[in-house]
Amino acid sequence: MSESVILLNDIKKHYQVGTQIVRALRTVTLNINRNEYVAIMGPSGSGKSTLMNIIGCLDTPTAGKYVLNGTDVSKLEDSSLAEIRNKEIGFVFQTFNLLPRYTALENVMLPLIYAGIGKKERQKRGSDKLNIVGLEDRMEHKPNELSGGQRQRVAVARALINDPSLILADEPTGNLDSKTSIEVMHLFEDIYKKGNTIVVVTHEEDIAQHARRIIRLRDGVVESDIINENPTLG
Repeated sequence: MSESVILLNDIKKHYQVGTQIVRALRTVTLNINRNEYVAIMGPSGSGKSTLMNIIGCLDTPTAGKYVLNGTDVSKLEDSSLAEIRNKEIGFVFQTFNLLPRYTALENVMLPLIYAGIGKKERQKRGSDKLNIVGLEDRMEHKPNELSGGQRQRVAVARALINDPSLILADEPTGNLDSKTSIEVMHLFEDIYKKGNTIVVVTHEEDIAQHARRIIRLRDGVVESDIINENPTLG
């Protein structure tokens, strides 16, 4: 079995804006293996959001090949992409994306409903994941009864629920204060050490420094791709 979780080969993404063609990604070739912890950085307009959307199967490339955990997803239809997203990718967003009327446990279990998992198994797996992120005593609380850090922990538990091949985090500490940001990055460190593959998209240097590998984009190409010899731990 291939150790590659993400294999991007000559990925291009062009948009038509009026009469202009915007080349958001000019050509990107990347290989990210199982149990890597990678940060993708870049200034506004560098292409990092476009790249994140392609890696997350939220968009498809104009040209090039993308193989996610052994499946070529470059040309899949929307319904197939949605299935792959639910099975293979756990998303963590800056805005948490929790449903306000649902408890922490119900929010975490949501992807399992789409996957057709029975209620008893959903509850067991949801409880297990909330235990992992240290929220076993907050399962019945709704998002407005939780702090920002706790809400992001619920989002991380939800991202883990299907045991995905990839955790994709988009500015995961963007709405958190410094102390809470450190707590959330400590949680990512624990998840990484358990064997998960993590890709964090961020514009914050101190957040990127937690990763073991830092990829910097500029003008739609990879400007640098380096191993971080001295990552910030936790």
